[in-house]
Amino acid sequence: MQLIGSLTSPYVRKVRIMLVEKSIDYEFTNDPPFSPDTKVAQVNPLGKVPALIMDDGFILFDSRVIVEYLDDQDSASSTRLIPASGPERLRVKRWEVLADGIIDACVAIYLERKRPESQQSQEWIERQQKKIDQGLQAASSDLGDQAWCEGASMTLADIALGCAFGYLDARFAEIKWRDTYPNLVRLANKLAERQSFKTTVAPN
Repeated sequence: MQLIGSLTSPYVRKVRIMLVEKSIDYEFTNDPPFSPDTKVAQVNPLGKVPALIMDDGFILFDSRVIVEYLDDQDSASSTRLIPASGPERLRVKRWEVLADGIIDACVAIYLERKRPESQQSQEWIERQQKKIDQGLQAASSDLGDQAWCEGASMTLADIALGCAFGYLDARFAEIKWRDTYPNLVRLANKLAERQSFKTTVAPN
């Protein structure tokens, strides 16, 4: 299978981490969707990454859909990162939505700041900043003293949240979340030691 994405996208990183954790072989094509010569629209009509081209040519897009597919695959790793059913599954997916929502707000600010300064909306930026702040507060509250977001081992919940942490560190150094949420820092540091996170850090 072939993954189309950008090395700096936290959504793509989520899929790449899942592939490593599941020990699934794949080919990666770096194609940033905002590049002038991007071909992303040829595999995803929405022009977004990630997109996964399966061996039979069928194409999946959106990280939430792709990770669901990957977790169902037989691989060298038998570890399931998304519970198959029940309340546990709902809680893990809820974590993923929260983490992705933090990233969505970050991306919205990042893109707004790329517009000419005279066209930027400070009101829009502040609205997105509030989402980030509230998302981090909720994550810290829900995590509490737990070692992992859900259960006794790492799940997609932790992966998604770890990708949000990584994007905050890379793009929003002014957000001092590490000074405010020691329990999130503990989780982030633990995730950073995993090979899957080490090998998917975005280039500077």
